[in-house]
Amino acid sequence: MLLFPLLAAMMLGGGERARATLPFHFGLFPTGPLDAITDVGGVRVAHLTKVEGSDIRTGATAIVPNSDPWDHKVSAAFFAFNGNGEMTGTHWISESGYLEEPVVLTDTLDVGRAADGVVSWVIEHHPAVGRGDDVPLPVVAECDDAALNDIQARAVTSADVVHLLDEAKPGQFARGSVGAGTGMNAFGFRAGIGTASRVIPGDVGGYRVGVLVNDNTGSSRRLLTILGIPVGERLRSEYRPVYPRRTALKGRLGEGSIIIVVATDAPLDSRQLRAIALRASMGMARTGLTSSVGSGDLILAFSTSRVFERVANFTVAAPKQPILEDDDAVNSLYTATAEATQAAIYDALFEARTLTGRNGTTIYALPVERVMEMLRKADAITQ
Repeated sequence: MLLFPLLAAMMLGGGERARATLPFHFGLFPTGPLDAITDVGGVRVAHLTKVEGSDIRTGATAIVPNSDPWDHKVSAAFFAFNGNGEMTGTHWISESGYLEEPVVLTDTLDVGRAADGVVSWVIEHHPAVGRGDDVPLPVVAECDDAALNDIQARAVTSADVVHLLDEAKPGQFARGSVGAGTGMNAFGFRAGIGTASRVIPGDVGGYRVGVLVNDNTGSSRRLLTILGIPVGERLRSEYRPVYPRRTALKGRLGEGSIIIVVATDAPLDSRQLRAIALRASMGMARTGLTSSVGSGDLILAFSTSRVFERVANFTVAAPKQPILEDDDAVNSLYTATAEATQAAIYDALFEARTLTGRNGTTIYALPVERVMEMLRKADAITQ
C-alpha cells in the first residue's frame, strides 16, 4: 500500500507536511530558530514533489542564496569529496569565487531539464542575458532515485523549475520525502532532504551556519551510527527494502550520493569556504558514511554577507567588506559546519516516510521511536 499522497506536482504550502526540528540536540552550539539552512538570512528554499501513478517518485529542490543572485553574487566554493556524480556550473564557481544562480537539486536524468529551467528563470528576471549581458552557467546537482522512480520518464520539466524558483521563500520548509528527496534512500532506509543549523557564540561573531542535504547514500546499513550508537547494526536484519523484481544494485544506483549545500552569514572568501566544505565531510563521517566508489558526494558552500555586485553588463565589483580573519571564529564555524551536516543527515532519515514505487519496490522509513529508545537507553540523549 502506498503510504505517500499521490500528488502530481506539489509545491510547499500546497499540502506538504509541516515539521518540527530534529527531536534531539547534540554538539557544542545551539541551533537557529528554524534549525534549517534558512536560519541564514536571505536564503530561500522551495520544493517540487512529483508522485504520479505507481512509478513516478521524484522532484526538485531549490536553494536561492538571496532575492537576486544574478545581480548580487555570493562568495562560494565547491568541493568533490567523491566525484561519481554531477553538480553543473562548479568550474566557474571555483574560477570566479562566487555563485550567481540558484542551486537546484533533482534526479540524475533531469539535470538538463532543470538547467534549462534555471536559464529561463534568469532570462525572465534579466532580459539582457545573452543579448548585451553575460550568460548564466546553471548550478544543478543530482542523485539517482531509480530504485523508486522511473527515472527514464524525466518527469521534472523546465517549466516546473521556473515555477519552483518563483516559489522559493525564507522560513520553515518540509524535509524528508519531498522535492529532490522524494525517491531517495540512505543506509537501506528512506532519506532525502534534511537540514539543520548552528549559531556560534557572540564573542566570536554570533555567525550562523545552515546546511541542506539531499541524502541518497548507498552505504551499508551496518555503518549507520547515530550519536555514536550503532543503530544500523542493531537493525541490520529488519525493515529491509523489498524488491519484487530482480534489481541490480550496482554503480550509482547501488552506492548512492549525497549533495550538501552549506550557507553562512560569516564574511568568508572562496578559499575559506572551501575549508568550510571540507568540514562538512567530517559531519558525513560521523554518521557512518564512507563514500563508496560509485558515490557522488558533492559539497557547495556560500557566504551571504560577502557579495560581488553586478554594477553593469559584464561588470562585477568585488566585495568591499573584509573577510573574517579571527582564528577562534573560523574554528567555531568549522565545528558548526560538521555538527550541522551531521544533524541534517539525521534529519533526512528521521523525516522520510515509507514509500512504494517503481516495480513495486518498497523502502521503509527509519523506525524513529525504536531509535529514540536506543538513544535514551545509551544516555546519548536526555529527551
